[in-house]
Amino acid sequence: MGNEKVYAMPFAKVYPLLVAKAIRKGRTQAEVDEIITWLTGYSIPQIEGAVQNETSYSDFFRNAPQLNPDRILIKGSVCGVKIDAIEDPLMKEIRYLDKLVDELAKGKAMEKIKRTNK
Repeated sequence: MGNEKVYAMPFAKVYPLLVAKAIRKGRTQAEVDEIITWLTGYSIPQIEGAVQNETSYSDFFRNAPQLNPDRILIKGSVCGVKIDAIEDPLMKEIRYLDKLVDELAKGKAMEKIKRTNK
């Protein structure tokens, strides 16, 4: 799927998929929300608003109130692509979220997901 197609997707379409992935692995929507809040600076009502307003996935990240500076500590691969190798800054932000939800689904502790033990 091309970047432009991903960017144009409504956050309202992506968000339930992220939540469903976590729930399938015994995690919760609240934990997904905590990750999104940590990564982007959005509050829970702002996340809900982005879902309701059909905000595009690209605008969700472009308009993030406060991207967490510790997000650069997120390493590894998503869908076989190393995060460090992603050159497009917007796609890198999107993949950071994918990676965090993957870690949540794999049972990682929230402190490790949020890189609190730098």
